[in-house]
Amino acid sequence: MKSSPLLLTLFGLLLSLLASPVQAQGSDSERRYFVFFKDKAGTPYSVSQPEAFLSARALARRTRQGIAVRTRDLPVSPAYLAQVRAVSGAPRVLFTSRWLNGAVLVCDSLTLDAVAALPAVAGSQLLSLRPPSAVVPAPAVVPTPVPAAPTTPRGRYGRAFAQNQLIGAVALQQAGFAGQGMQIAVFDAGFPGVDQITSLQNLRAPGRLLSTRNFVDGNRQVFLRNGHGTACLSTMAAELPGYYVGTAPGASYHLCLTEDATSEAPVEEANWLAAAEYADSVGVDVISSSVGYTAFDLPRLSHRYAELDGRTTIASRAALGAARAGMLVVVSAGNDGNQSWRYISAPADADSILTVGAVDSLRNRAGFSSYGPTADGRIKPTLAAMGVASAVLTPSGGIVRGNGTSYACPELAGLAAALWQANPALTAQQVLLALRNSGSQAPNPDNSLGYGIVDGVRALSLLQAPLAAVPPVAAADEELRVFPNPSQGQALLLLALPLSWRGQALRAEVFDERGRLVTGQRVAAGGGATVALSLPVGGLAPGVYVARVRLPGGKSARSARFVVE
Repeated sequence: MKSSPLLLTLFGLLLSLLASPVQAQGSDSERRYFVFFKDKAGTPYSVSQPEAFLSARALARRTRQGIAVRTRDLPVSPAYLAQVRAVSGAPRVLFTSRWLNGAVLVCDSLTLDAVAALPAVAGSQLLSLRPPSAVVPAPAVVPTPVPAAPTTPRGRYGRAFAQNQLIGAVALQQAGFAGQGMQIAVFDAGFPGVDQITSLQNLRAPGRLLSTRNFVDGNRQVFLRNGHGTACLSTMAAELPGYYVGTAPGASYHLCLTEDATSEAPVEEANWLAAAEYADSVGVDVISSSVGYTAFDLPRLSHRYAELDGRTTIASRAALGAARAGMLVVVSAGNDGNQSWRYISAPADADSILTVGAVDSLRNRAGFSSYGPTADGRIKPTLAAMGVASAVLTPSGGIVRGNGTSYACPELAGLAAALWQANPALTAQQVLLALRNSGSQAPNPDNSLGYGIVDGVRALSLLQAPLAAVPPVAAADEELRVFPNPSQGQALLLLALPLSWRGQALRAEVFDERGRLVTGQRVAAGGGATVALSLPVGGLAPGVYVARVRLPGGKSARSARFVVE
């Protein structure tokens, strides 16, 4: 079963049929591997001089959010790369990873064995048995006649009105927030026609198409391959009043081709990782990605549900890394809700990101929308937007209706960019929490639609009042929440108390991964629905911890995992 959440429209299916068929296996010399290094010893880079590998905009984004540049952000050691390239068999380095400290190689299995024997190498992982499929040429673009000036909001948005109206994007744009000044990176399977479509002229002419990167073919050509990316991009970036308008037509964009739609292999997760690190380096604010992974063409490489814990797969580790760098990561939940595999895919399981499910225009859940929870019990998806009969642009410039969380994802990503534009002092995690608190079922989230259908107007109104240190949680039966997560100093534990807990003394504790008690304190519960517990974690070593709050005597307890950086 192909796990990438692409319920393609007719034009996408046609492109897939025209593409070269998936090969069961390539020659041994064409294999791709991820090689992990043990450390970054001997690197000439330093956290004190991050301008050597991060742009000024990337550093400004981190500074604004109080995020330090850390060792994991340093590029891999050039000395280690030189050792790899010197191995007999001449392995080819496709790209490297700062966050996972490794490199993607093309070589045969014997060469890989020699690389794995190097003292600097900690391990390796098979990514693919064959090279990328042949490139599919883009179809001809049909000129779109310029429509008459619309006189109503419905007329302005054309066939995209319903999906914009459902989540509050129309009202935000009427208030002047269309993503201006924000940068969005789109990870997908191709963007044919984007360089020519009339409805995207607003993106090209002012120079708001900032960069293109093709991580599948190793170049900068992205206006080819599969039209799924064109469709997803259009729901945000397009602006031809009277014909079609997206949720963030004022934003600037980076287009990253990470997905080979004719096959399914872990190398695409490595492409996603490379794109995320690229987005970090150039200063992107929001990542929108409508791809996901569970099953691969080589079954033994497929993910098990137990691996969807947010910290195992390459793509999920990449998404968490992007969130730690201060980007708001928005991903589709997947389209397996009515299949034998009904769960979300990677990287939708990552922590601190926004995972998007799908509903129709009448606010009913889409039967195909994938379910949570994650393998470690976290609620997924996070929110929902329209993904049934969404209006999207084709590579030829026409409009069709398509189904999938693939379209709900960018609709919401564009809305998030507009909300952040309206509140530029916020951190990415504060934007995420404001959106989450605006959801139609925020008081009672579940693993079907998470916190419900997002409401941009409500999110904006929640942010008009002075921001508390931690946005409130509304529900009386909410699970324990840790904010911020990851933490770099002070962790505020939010617990929405059951009625029977209110007014009672509580015990708050933090344990390390081995279950050893690190710190604890007694607190008196307030009479409200939530209580904020401040626990100092600034002295803790980096790692994963568990916060627990319980009634005296251990009669009942709730816990949550958090990361200290």
